[in-house]
Amino acid sequence: MPFAGEFPMSELPSSQTSDTGTSADNDATPALRVNHTHAGIRARAAANAERSLDDAGLYFNRELSTLRFHIRVLEQALDESHPLLERLMFLLIFSSNLDEFFEIRVAGLKRQLAYGNEEIGMDGHSTASIFNELSQTAHEQVERQYHILNTRLIPALAEQGIHFLRRHVWNKAQREWVNRYFDDEIMPVISPIGLDPSHPFPRLVNKSLNFIVELEGRDAFGREGGMAIIPAPRSLPRLIRLPRELEREGRQEYVFLSSMIHAHAEELFPGMTVRGCYQFRLTRNADLSVDTEEVSDLATALKSELLARRYGDGVRLEVANNCPTHLSDFLLRQFQLGQEDLYLVDGPVNLSRLMAMIGDSDRFDLRYTPFAPGTPKALRKDESMFSIVGQQDILLLHPWESFGVIENWLAEAARDPAVLAIKQTLYRTGVDSGVVSALVDAARSGKEVTVVIELRARFDEADNIALASRLQEAGANVIYGVMAYKTHAKMLHIVRREEGRIRHYAHMGTGNYHSKTAKLYTDYSLLTARETLCEDVHHVFQQLSGMGEPRHTEHLLHAPFTLHKRLVELIDREAGYARKGHKATLTIKCNSLTEPRLIQALYRASQAGVICQLIIRGTCCLRPGVPGVSDNITVRSIVGRFLEHTRVFHFHNGGKPEVWCSSADFMERNMFQRVETCFPLLDKKIAQRVRKDLDTYMLDNCQSWTLQPDGHYEKRCPGKDEAAISAQETLLYAYAARP
Repeated sequence: MPFAGEFPMSELPSSQTSDTGTSADNDATPALRVNHTHAGIRARAAANAERSLDDAGLYFNRELSTLRFHIRVLEQALDESHPLLERLMFLLIFSSNLDEFFEIRVAGLKRQLAYGNEEIGMDGHSTASIFNELSQTAHEQVERQYHILNTRLIPALAEQGIHFLRRHVWNKAQREWVNRYFDDEIMPVISPIGLDPSHPFPRLVNKSLNFIVELEGRDAFGREGGMAIIPAPRSLPRLIRLPRELEREGRQEYVFLSSMIHAHAEELFPGMTVRGCYQFRLTRNADLSVDTEEVSDLATALKSELLARRYGDGVRLEVANNCPTHLSDFLLRQFQLGQEDLYLVDGPVNLSRLMAMIGDSDRFDLRYTPFAPGTPKALRKDESMFSIVGQQDILLLHPWESFGVIENWLAEAARDPAVLAIKQTLYRTGVDSGVVSALVDAARSGKEVTVVIELRARFDEADNIALASRLQEAGANVIYGVMAYKTHAKMLHIVRREEGRIRHYAHMGTGNYHSKTAKLYTDYSLLTARETLCEDVHHVFQQLSGMGEPRHTEHLLHAPFTLHKRLVELIDREAGYARKGHKATLTIKCNSLTEPRLIQALYRASQAGVICQLIIRGTCCLRPGVPGVSDNITVRSIVGRFLEHTRVFHFHNGGKPEVWCSSADFMERNMFQRVETCFPLLDKKIAQRVRKDLDTYMLDNCQSWTLQPDGHYEKRCPGKDEAAISAQETLLYAYAARP
């Protein structure tokens, strides 16, 4: 269902006014019928000359667009081309995404409303109208999510022998085992809290599983029954597989922790009658607030904020749908929430915790076929990485090409006596990271190691503080970046002495130095010894660690200084070619597009006749297909097995194509509030290969969604005589080696 009221239907081409919804069963999106002749371009431009590019009707709302991306993820749970457990995983990812959406985006809107900060965005929507639209859509999609779980996925899993057992179907042996598990594992760590004047409502942790219990009778102290809260122990799994000997033949059988607590609720209140026991979960504001002008020690300030995050203001209350109204109303009052914040759910309130079951399952036939990441031919030689990279640029495309190449290079650098210094940025990385281990080894061996760690990487703050301590203990120089700007750039700089002179090496990427996400996210990694590029990386590191005016860079674009201005210039340059009658095209692939001046530059390019192909995975505030403004712009979103994360920008440039990769999305925060890098692919063969990758994405008709002028997305499907093309599968076969 498209977001209502965002665009007057009278302004749409007649061929695009139908709404076919977002079902995976939709037909292929009709091609836009646009007059691309220069006369037609000039006529449309003239007709729209008086229309300001600040017109609110040319923009989608950021929050609504973000929510629509989460809905596209949910749609994957209905797509039978995915293996069954992967479909369940998509549904659980939707839950996890929605949690963060409420913790950050909805929390921000509620804070604005609470302080009377009623803003009108570039899309013309007020804060209140956006909140109401989000609330309505989120309620509809949560209800739909549980409907998919209960009517599609659980029955399909049961057909495959995977069962989630409710209390009423436990047999005698299973019930006896559950009783023992409760006595041995749950009872010792559970702490029910009766509510009375001496026991006020407890302060519950963000997103924790809890139960509200209605009681009748008198307790040991003569207190009349009323209500109690049971916080589920956070140390226990939410889903427990029964012992093999208790499972029916050919089945995997699981029991929910919530079912065990429900079954034994009266044991927690001896002598009293439990009239009802209902699960609920509170989502709180989890955005950290650190005043960069007042903080003298960022790490210490963040540690304090991390404790506060667990108990921020409530923003959403999820309650079992059989909970009586008077109890849900009581909870809403406790958390100072309104009816619009209440979500009644038909199933577990903490679905994302079920991901552990998928990871532990041995039903590999219901998962994606595993693959072994490939290694470029140049790196298969039995030679030093420095020898290979010293002779040629190497570009990796993760996850189809191995992230282990970078870990191995760092490990080699740590051992190599010729290596003098290593500098690296870390935004997100694993707790058991091979990258960090190599940096620790290098520091302990006496090399000059400098690491710029971004402590404020959202939801990774605690891990990054621990990593910083580990590196400092090893003797590395640890820098927390620049206070007012998050360091989001992905850079590695290695200094080596070779034949009596200093040689520089660098790695730059679009993704984080994280071995686990490198198996799930698509990202480019460039390994180079080009003197000018390495010198640029060196200058950026000097700027991060020292002070002074921005350092000049030969090739590298650098936010917040040169990146935004240069991107606008590159788009405008393409428009200039179009106005002269030359072929003019550009392709932008990134995660989000929200920055107004970049959007306006794309509108100007479209008006000039530039064919603009945008591959925007998530949030997109640009409105395509507006006659005379954006009818040369197409926007598609690829949602599939891997999370699309590459940021790649291609400009035809009058027949001298340029391809850039970046750590930055087309967002205000990336352009002006973060340290980012954008690097050109100077090797022509590598640049051509990336252009071919982009072409593959443009051909996708299996996992591609096309943004329509009215704001909804249509799933592309192969036509009757059209071959099915999945970009991710095509690239997998092209780059990765099958086991």
